[in-house]
Amino acid sequence: MITHGNGPQVGDILVKNESAKEKLPIMPLDICGAETQGMIGYMFQRSLDIELHNAGIDIPVVTIITQTLVDSNDPAIKKPSKPIGPFYTALKASQLRDERGWTIINDSGRGYRRAVPSPAPIAIYEEEIIKRLFNNGALVIAAGGGGIPIIKNNKDEFIGLEAVIDKDHTAALLANLILADTLLILTDVDYVYLNYGKNDQKPLKNMKISEAKKYLKEEQFATGSMRPKIEAALDFLQNGGKKSIITSLDNALQSLQENKGTIIEK
Repeated sequence: MITHGNGPQVGDILVKNESAKEKLPIMPLDICGAETQGMIGYMFQRSLDIELHNAGIDIPVVTIITQTLVDSNDPAIKKPSKPIGPFYTALKASQLRDERGWTIINDSGRGYRRAVPSPAPIAIYEEEIIKRLFNNGALVIAAGGGGIPIIKNNKDEFIGLEAVIDKDHTAALLANLILADTLLILTDVDYVYLNYGKNDQKPLKNMKISEAKKYLKEEQFATGSMRPKIEAALDFLQNGGKKSIITSLDNALQSLQENKGTIIEK
């Protein structure tokens, strides 16, 4: 089972939306998420088909456009905090607030950006078809970018939500759904570090759940980067998983052989 992020690709689509707004309708964020799932999933499918064929392995590869259910009462929905899309001047930001009703924030002093909610994932809408495909031997690509956020309205209908779901938390949910033993989270560093970016930074090669919780409490891991990965790793272990690994793409294979990366176990 494979899942993936989509932040840069959604950002590109949002820039295109702005550039072509005089000629084409602006696509809502849930549609942009669906578009990136198809686009990135296709690239994974093509690449994996080639590699599997060359290795003489007959495994079907399929991408599922995945919707992720969130709680309509999640407090995060009323507190947009996730910056997305292009940067704007203060004047343009003010215009967008008035014209579109967007929440616009100053993103770390770099400029003004739209902010959207980032609620917690609670279920995968395509759960049954994903499990059937996986259990019948398919290599399934699902829940890209955390999945397309959906909520249930007062008519018991599921509707798309303009929001962003953390991909790591959805990955843990997906891994528990298929009863996976291992959750492998690939990022741009070889290990999880204590005091990251400082002169005394220290790689963590092994962690127990209790240690990871202690470091979270000490705010060792930055919000928006390593913290959600640690939280997802713990969610997976506490809901039936056996091992979580966090490492770089280059060390993916070696980490599964327990030679690289940060390994978190019970």
